[in-house]
Amino acid sequence: MRALVCHELALDRAGLRFHSDWPEPPPPGPGQYLIGLRAVGLNYPDHLMLEGGYQYRPELPFIPGTEGCGVVLAAGPGEGEPATLPPGTRVLIGSRSGLMAERITLPASAVRPVPAGLDDAEAACFTVGALTAWVGLMVRGRLKAGERVLVAGAGGGMGRAAVQLAAHMGAHVVALASTPERAAIALAAGAAEAHVVPRYASAQPVEGIDLVFDPVGGALALPMIKALRRGGRYAIIGFTAGRPAPVPLNRLLLKQIELVGVRAGEQGRQDPAAGAAHIAAIDALGAVLRPHIGLAVPLERAAEAFAAMAGAALLGKAVIKIDG
Repeated sequence: MRALVCHELALDRAGLRFHSDWPEPPPPGPGQYLIGLRAVGLNYPDHLMLEGGYQYRPELPFIPGTEGCGVVLAAGPGEGEPATLPPGTRVLIGSRSGLMAERITLPASAVRPVPAGLDDAEAACFTVGALTAWVGLMVRGRLKAGERVLVAGAGGGMGRAAVQLAAHMGAHVVALASTPERAAIALAAGAAEAHVVPRYASAQPVEGIDLVFDPVGGALALPMIKALRRGGRYAIIGFTAGRPAPVPLNRLLLKQIELVGVRAGEQGRQDPAAGAAHIAAIDALGAVLRPHIGLAVPLERAAEAFAAMAGAALLGKAVIKIDG
């Protein structure tokens, strides 16, 4: 089968190779599905795994890809967690790796029906952004209607999902984006205002914020902390612009600011019941949290999508098309 395979870790992704004759996955066992992939969404951890810079390191060689959309081809015998979806069902797929291939065998717990209103490309990019936005804003950030929310990287896939969710929940959303094009994406997603701030800037024009949603980090982190009101919350999502400077703890003390870490997937693994509730919440909002697809390439050209992500050239999400 066709597959994209990482054979060695390298900062320039030189170990990534396309294969047309990679071995087929095993047939589904009890409580498993054989899935035919249609599209895979590219996420920043996918990029980091190729460099060896992510906390989870698959054994080499490995097939990258952590979220996607496909169709049930077959179900295994009915023991353990039931695999009850019939062949032909369109499904969302989550895995720690392995999705940039034509087929994969997965447990039933990793598969669920596609929410209404999402096409294959949108479905492939839906879960990671929507789930992180939900956990970051609603669970860890305790967002309330009427609050002022500052979203960094608001024109990217993760930031746009946060803008959509916060606006839907009645917040006043202030978007920071690195280019006018990304600012326009944030405004179209529901931001009340958008400011263009270069990616590695060390200042920003906003103040009076209740909650910061930050998947960017870097030099802008401290100015965003300074923008928080007394009692504000700062949700740390990631560091796509590099690690931030040391935080002056006296500022957190004097303004009673909370720093909260957000690892949405890990929270679900540690507390499966809560994780299932979070998934149900975002699936009910599928029509609200539709991703913006900025780049779509076939599997044979997946390296182009990785290069665009590494070069911060993406507007919204990148999709790897597997079937069709």
